[in-house]
Amino acid sequence: MAIHPIEFRYGTAEMRAVWGEEYRFSCIVQAEVALARASAAHLFIPAAAAEAIASCAGKATLARAKEIEEEISHDMMAIVKAIAEQCGEGGGYVHYGATSNDILDTATGLQIRAALDILEGNLRRLLAALLKRADETKMLVCAGRTHGQIGVPTTYGLRFAIWASEVARHIERLGQMAPRVEVGQLTGAVGTQAALGERGMEIQATMMEYLGLTAVDVSNQVVSRDRYAEYFMFLANVATTLDKIGIGIRTLQRTEIGEVEEAFGARQVGSSTMPHKRNPIKSEQVCGLSRVVRSAVEPALQNNTLWDERDLTNSSCERVLFPEATILADHILALMIRVIEGLTIKPERIAQNLSVLQGVNMAEAVMIELTRRGMDRQEAHESMRLASMQALEKKVPLAKVLSSDEKVMRFLSPDEVGALLDPLHYIGTAPAQVERLIRKLAPLCRVSV
Repeated sequence: MAIHPIEFRYGTAEMRAVWGEEYRFSCIVQAEVALARASAAHLFIPAAAAEAIASCAGKATLARAKEIEEEISHDMMAIVKAIAEQCGEGGGYVHYGATSNDILDTATGLQIRAALDILEGNLRRLLAALLKRADETKMLVCAGRTHGQIGVPTTYGLRFAIWASEVARHIERLGQMAPRVEVGQLTGAVGTQAALGERGMEIQATMMEYLGLTAVDVSNQVVSRDRYAEYFMFLANVATTLDKIGIGIRTLQRTEIGEVEEAFGARQVGSSTMPHKRNPIKSEQVCGLSRVVRSAVEPALQNNTLWDERDLTNSSCERVLFPEATILADHILALMIRVIEGLTIKPERIAQNLSVLQGVNMAEAVMIELTRRGMDRQEAHESMRLASMQALEKKVPLAKVLSSDEKVMRFLSPDEVGALLDPLHYIGTAPAQVERLIRKLAPLCRVSV
């Protein structure tokens, strides 16, 4: 019976597989095989034993390991025995010189690598979708908003570009972080490598070369959890960007604003009682699940504060954190790609909102021009503030108020004021910024933009 929503509602099959029992078991087997091969390479175990382990370990099954665990109540030793059963005389050298977390943490490193490969691909796809939207809308002028109030104009292209730039930084962070979190260790009990002899460091290095992981420089009995904490903080950071985009879309889809709308299927139902509803449920799901992903950060940080050379308080916690946070982060990333690709943009409503203040939101443009023509900047600001308040109070166009303002009319004609109040001519370098960003980031997408 499925209990957690990641079993039946959230998550991609690809990412669920990475954190499933079968894949973790295979990663543990890979680590044991790499240990045997590295040990033989440095003459720590007979070459024949390593060959037997390498050729037969794959015959071990998760089901058999679980049977043994029922008897001995130790999950790692149960897997060791399940592998050893398949390896004949070579089975006596399975796990030789290692402690449990040498293998378990190394297996986690393999799982993290697989997870980051999936996440990186989805980040690049989201970046491509955002850059495509930015290019399409680089000249689409809209009302900018600060404090929830309409300000001077901006463009939809710039909004999409800002989100794209943030996603690109996550791709960069992932690349920088990968060597620190895709790690393994072979340091033995309490980290001294005493059981491995004088060639312990070389055996560890060779083992990790076989697996394609970074070897720890030093550790106690477990990989230091600051590495995993960084991984979870990365997931939280990505989730927060997705939350930010989701909030932006939800806000812009509000009935009062109505500038964008999530794709809505022909047979999709918005409410069980209000037939007219078209709700931004995908963005809401992104925002909601991002809270769960962020909640992993605090326990992940606490997992680094273990007693002495190790304790077991991190283990049970990580069994929950890794699959839950990673699967949900991947899920909302994939969901946001769909949202951006299917987003409907409504130019007519955008134009309505841009003009709803009847030019008051363009007061800065007039102030700047007044100053350029000789009026003191502070005086120009006060003149435009008073004129704006009057226009808002009387609910008349700002141009009408300014036409009777002698101070303003000494510097500008009514036609010039009208031109200055045109929002389409007050977007600065926004289109050029978008074009520059697309040129810079397009190579990261690995697809045409």
